Amino acid sequence: MSATNDQSADLQGVILAAGQGSRIRPFSDSYPKPLLPILDRPLLVWQIEAMRELGIRDILIVIGHLGHRIVQTLGTGEAFGVKLSYVEQEKRLGIAHAVGQLEKHVQRPFLLFLGDIFFETEDLSGMLDLFAKDGIDAVLATKIEPDLEAIKRNFTVALDERGFVRRVIEKPRHPRTNLKGCGLYLFDATIFDAIRRTPRTALRDEYEITDAIQIFIEDGYGVVAAPVVQRDLNLSHPADLLELNLHVMAREGHTRFAAASAVVEPGARYASSVLMQDARLRAGADLEHCVVLPGEVVPPGQWRRVVFASGEAVDCS
Repeated sequence: MSATNDQSADLQGVILAAGQGSRIRPFSDSYPKPLLPILDRPLLVWQIEAMRELGIRDILIVIGHLGHRIVQTLGTGEAFGVKLSYVEQEKRLGIAHAVGQLEKHVQRPFLLFLGDIFFETEDLSGMLDLFAKDGIDAVLATKIEPDLEAIKRNFTVALDERGFVRRVIEKPRHPRTNLKGCGLYLFDATIFDAIRRTPRTALRDEYEITDAIQIFIEDGYGVVAAPVVQRDLNLSHPADLLELNLHVMAREGHTRFAAASAVVEPGARYASSVLMQDARLRAGADLEHCVVLPGEVVPPGQWRRVVFASGEAVDCS
């Protein structure tokens, strides 16, 4: 592991957190999507902690929609044992566009996370070990994906006979491989040469990171896949916030979860549910498979598969 630690000391972390999150409204009206809480801390903090565990201490966050909330919440990063800095993406024109904004801020290899995905990984340091080998300039985190629809929503990775990435295809209609890219990347800074030459797509009128990667490959750079992702849980719709919290609650060994500052009045009940900081259940509230975001108050009544946010009870059934 010492070699990996030496390697991580030379890496910068990058998290893309600029998206508007229109599909996850009403939550995104009050929260930048990457700031939505998972149990007792925002999704971004889970990602920062994963980078810190790899030895990465210098992390750059790309902000946009409600970006001031992210800065207010995370600050300098001192509370998390890292140094945070911020770059604003004024126009949201795709992942490659967002990464392109960083060229003058990033002069060394960097580990890139998409800020709206909760990653469960196995030996994430394996990406660093691969990157340290001669002839490797980028590593793509992947998983074998049995769900065809999940592959269609992401990108596929095709390998050559040497095990290097030969082709990446964004949102394929007819996937020819079940090796899925997962929104977690390790790049040498030379990727910026490819990003500058990445065209805007006709499909979504954006600059796709997969197009930049393909240009990088065709320029002769070595790109490999690392099957380190066990689950990649994307926050796209309101029900995703419910399912992700319930999944992590169960993974952490809880049958229900309440933050220390949550208040459950006498006569209230909650089962298989998550109560976040300063949440309050009024007497007579009966929750099952629900999530109550910080500071929300739940009135009396029977609630099933509901997320409470911004004074609303959002049905996620």
